[in-house]
Formats: sequence, structure tokens, C-alpha cells
Amino acid sequence: MTWEDLGWSAPLNEAEVAVRRSRIEAAWKGQPECAGCGIRELALFADLEEEDFSLIHMPIDEILFEGGAILYNAGDQAKAVITLRTGLVKLVQYLGDGSQRIVRLLRPGDTIGLEATLQDEYEHTAVTLRPALACRIPVDVVHKLSRETPRLHRQLMARWHQSVKQADDWLTGLSTGSARTRVARMLLQLPRLSGPDGVEICELFSREDLGAMLGVTTETASRMIAELKRSQVIVERKANAFVCDDRVLREIAGE
Repeated sequence: MTWEDLGWSAPLNEAEVAVRRSRIEAAWKGQPECAGCGIRELALFADLEEEDFSLIHMPIDEILFEGGAILYNAGDQAKAVITLRTGLVKLVQYLGDGSQRIVRLLRPGDTIGLEATLQDEYEHTAVTLRPALACRIPVDVVHKLSRETPRLHRQLMARWHQSVKQADDWLTGLSTGSARTRVARMLLQLPRLSGPDGVEICELFSREDLGAMLGVTTETASRMIAELKRSQVIVERKANAFVCDDRVLREIAGE
């Protein structure tokens, strides 16, 4: 069976991608090794109980993608929804002139490709910005559970509401105001990682991606980051990894 048969585009380096069946049942039985599973309390199946999983007769796969991998392309047949466990994923819309606009960022616990539950094709192209661990859930599983347990139906409605709110917040926060304001708002939204000394680190991505998120040119995005570095609002620890002064960023963002 190929990746295309599964409804997925192949990762950039398929030979380096580890694919294994997720131990979903173990997570819901509370076994210690699954206690920290990102999908247990945050994701689409958060409200389900152990007996609900007797309804699942198709595999739910856990897949590790490297940064820059395409999960699916706009227009691909929508055969699955994806729960993001680790990493960061961008949803991209390509414009008529060949340029791209990043319409949303997905974080751990978010559900990607919800449109698969209502239509036959994906609306955007989903690309990992960092190495990502994802659970691929066949849409037939979602439909079956939605029909037979109200718990998943409630969770689907919550996910749709969350997606709409994320889109509204994205449009309001990252598409309005000066370029400097937009960059500050974006930096405040990015998930933080703990550095070796316990200090929180914010990892950025390419300036091209940054410009596509904020609706500014790559040059403008680069200039704004350079200005924040010169004023010590962000301090670079290593390439594209910064310690951020959130107090000053909130002032710039108008919060």
C-alpha cells in the first residue's frame, strides 16, 4: 500500500520516516507510557471512553514527519483527519499569482483536515514547519463514531468552533496593524520550548514563511526581526531561536 493509497502525500524523505501503529487503546486504559500522550486530553477523541473504541475497525496510525513534509495538498482526496501530537504545521493557500498565504498555524492537540468529515477534498496544503508526530484517523472511523456515540459529535462541534475562532483571531491579529505589531503578535502566539538552562525559547521559521503569515514581504519580515534583535526585545540563542521579552512584545502588540 502506498502513501497515496492512504490519502497522504509522501514525506520529503520517506526512508527516514518512522511509521508505526499508535497504541490508542493503551492511552485510554491509562498505561503509564501513554500518560503524556497529546491526543489523550487535547484532541479529537478527548471525550471518548474505552467502550467507544470497540467501534474502531480501521487502523489509526502514528506517523513521524520531518520538517518541511507535506501532510496533504489542497484538492487531494480527503480520507483522514489528523491530530497533531508534537511539532507545528502551517495551512497554506496558493494564490493566482503563484504566491502563498499561510492561513493558520496548528499546534500540538489541534485537529487538521476537519473538512474531510464534510467534503471530499482538502481545502489547503498542510506542511510541517518542524518535525511533527501526528495521528492519522481514517474519516470512516470518525463518521462511525459520530453516528454511534454523542461524545465524539460534541467534540467535533467543539473542534469546528475552535477552528473558526482560530481563523478569526488570525485575521484580526496577524493581518491588521503595522508590520512591527504583527510580528510582535505572532511571536506571542508561538509555542515556547524549554532551553537547557530552563529559559523559554521561541523558535522561528524562514522569513519567507513569516512574510506569508503576516501578509508582508520577506524583506519587511527580515527587517522587523532585525529591529527587534537590535533593541534586545528578542535575543538570539542560536539560529532562529530567541528569548523573548514578552512584556515589551505585548506593548508593541497593543495588548
